[in-house]
Amino acid sequence: MPITLLLDLDDTLLETHTETFFPAYFQALSGALSHLAPPETMLSALMSGTKRMLTNLDPALTLREVFDACFYPKLGMQREALQPAIDDFYGEVFPTLGSLTKALPEAVRLVDWAFAQGHRVAIATNPLFPRTATEHRLRWAGLPPEKYPFALISSYESFHFAKESIAYFAEMMGQMGWPEDPVLMVGNDTEMDLRPAQQAGFPVFWAKTNDEVSPEFALVHQGSLDEFRTWLEGIDPQSLQPAYNSPQALLAVLRSTPAALASLTCDLPAPAWTRSPKPDEWCLNEILGHLRDVDRDVNLPRLRKILADDNPFIASAATDDWVKERQYARQDGRVSLAEFTTARKELLALLVDLQSEWKRPARHAIFGPTNFQELVGFIAEHDRAHVKQAREAIR
Repeated sequence: MPITLLLDLDDTLLETHTETFFPAYFQALSGALSHLAPPETMLSALMSGTKRMLTNLDPALTLREVFDACFYPKLGMQREALQPAIDDFYGEVFPTLGSLTKALPEAVRLVDWAFAQGHRVAIATNPLFPRTATEHRLRWAGLPPEKYPFALISSYESFHFAKESIAYFAEMMGQMGWPEDPVLMVGNDTEMDLRPAQQAGFPVFWAKTNDEVSPEFALVHQGSLDEFRTWLEGIDPQSLQPAYNSPQALLAVLRSTPAALASLTCDLPAPAWTRSPKPDEWCLNEILGHLRDVDRDVNLPRLRKILADDNPFIASAATDDWVKERQYARQDGRVSLAEFTTARKELLALLVDLQSEWKRPARHAIFGPTNFQELVGFIAEHDRAHVKQAREAIR
């Protein structure tokens, strides 16, 4: 059975020593741009932009947009003025930083084996770098993207959340179309790889390179990369099925949906939005119009009703009929996505500070006795189905 493997890069597949690599990277970048801004100003702007990316929770903004909105105003410059020098840095200077890293033969053996077994392999690296920089780092690791057909490589152009947010892990799955395989996150960092991935509902493996002990993760599968392969060969893949049912995991799925859809559709030509895979299947315009109106006209009113009333009755809604009735195919899918994102942010604001309210009861016309958390779970399941549908339509 194929498994979706989310593999961390730094200090998992590539010996990076991030505590020395990142200061050297920032210093090199500020030095390369010193003819445009003083190094101390450049370094301060770089650090501020990076901190903004680490804390972003807005599904409407990619990390590049978050970084740019902080970085360039601090320099008093436009992106266009700096872009040629930045491109030169990543083309000429950044590759020299590879000398600070070390390829790990066991990492190459693992990835080769994973592809040979038919597993889906994605590079789940913290998306704080441009894509070109991440591709350089993969080459340093002996895993050039030109050779290996990775299902996804996270970078700041196409991702909306950093690894510190559990929504990052849901966004990884969303951009891959929510594959139904077992899933496993493999990484070395308990705070950026293991804890948030577990909170997102994923099984995890702690790729250790030393005798580090963490009591909080005593039950996590752990070992070297070679030991990981042996362990994976010996377990039932069904034991790696993710569980997206906790409030934290549900919030991550809901936050990731507009973000993943934005990345999946960002470069599509106009005809792709109205083309149906088959005569009886929805096109992108219809999918996005449906998601927007279900949030605005069904999900938000339902959740508000449960929070306001005592065990309310929840009527069913024939929302699939709206596709033809409201003529979603004729609407602008990009506008529908923006409106869905606005509605979803309103729904997230309703959920984010809930405490005991997750178990508030309700009575559903179809599902019978239910509660707030179960209904939010239905929304997340609905999201995953339509993100999968959208990715299939695009493909």
